[in-house]
Amino acid sequence: MTMPNFFIVGAQKAGTTSLYHYLNQHPQVYMSPRKEPHFFEGMHSEFRRPGRRSTPVRDLSEYQALFEGASGERAIGEASASYLYSPRAPGLIKSSVPDAKVIAILRNPADRAYSNFLYCVQVGREPLGSFAEALQAEEARTQDKWGPLWYYKQKGFYYAQVKRYFDTFGRDKVGVWLYEDLRNHTLGTLGEVFRFLGIDESFVPDASIEYNPSGIPRVGRLYKGVRTLSAQNPALVERVLPARLRDYVKSRILVKPPPFPPEVRRQLTYSYKEDILRLQDLIGRDLSMWLEDTG
Repeated sequence: MTMPNFFIVGAQKAGTTSLYHYLNQHPQVYMSPRKEPHFFEGMHSEFRRPGRRSTPVRDLSEYQALFEGASGERAIGEASASYLYSPRAPGLIKSSVPDAKVIAILRNPADRAYSNFLYCVQVGREPLGSFAEALQAEEARTQDKWGPLWYYKQKGFYYAQVKRYFDTFGRDKVGVWLYEDLRNHTLGTLGEVFRFLGIDESFVPDASIEYNPSGIPRVGRLYKGVRTLSAQNPALVERVLPARLRDYVKSRILVKPPPFPPEVRRQLTYSYKEDILRLQDLIGRDLSMWLEDTG
């Protein structure tokens, strides 16, 4: 049975959905029709996940069935943003696909945390009314076995997460890009990703769509209905509403999110300072723009 040979591992809310769709356009790439199967998450039953309507793929044959449609593509992949944070995922992937290539997209950790919070509000899975309150509740939630989806701050300490993949697969098998690269230099960044995967880097995908935008539902009941249908029958939604139309509908339902509270942003950025400095040495990228609010 077919298994993927590359994985988009995260970070969550850092452009992985867009990258999934751009890669899915490439004629030499086959992407799992289900984004986020979470098969190698390694923590299926450990955590509480309030409001979760879809479940991880747990059975190997069910997972392999996601790739039955592959027909000679050079690169076969899936995207589960939970894999970057999961301590067990690198080893589980390595044991099943020893020569796998890994792609990570990293975003300013403070901005990523706030976007993660907005997403949870958007889908009705964040009961607290403000980001500051949610950050204060994070430690208690962790102790109470809430899942990593609600670890808004904790998931932004990237150094150890990236190092696990470097140590497990070797640096030549792990490609790290920044959210800013993908957003501001989309086609150039995609060319680098294509080269990393060993596929035709001259292919130009349609990169005009913003996938998975952040926002607050304009019509909460309508948005909840769309989300529920997507979780219960993703194949049907994929057939009836192509990706471009789904994201257009989402853009009409959502309104612009509230601004990131400046003081919360400053405090959060300061807490990440040491980790960011270690990370920039690890990946060889200047990350000083992520530290602008630390003074």
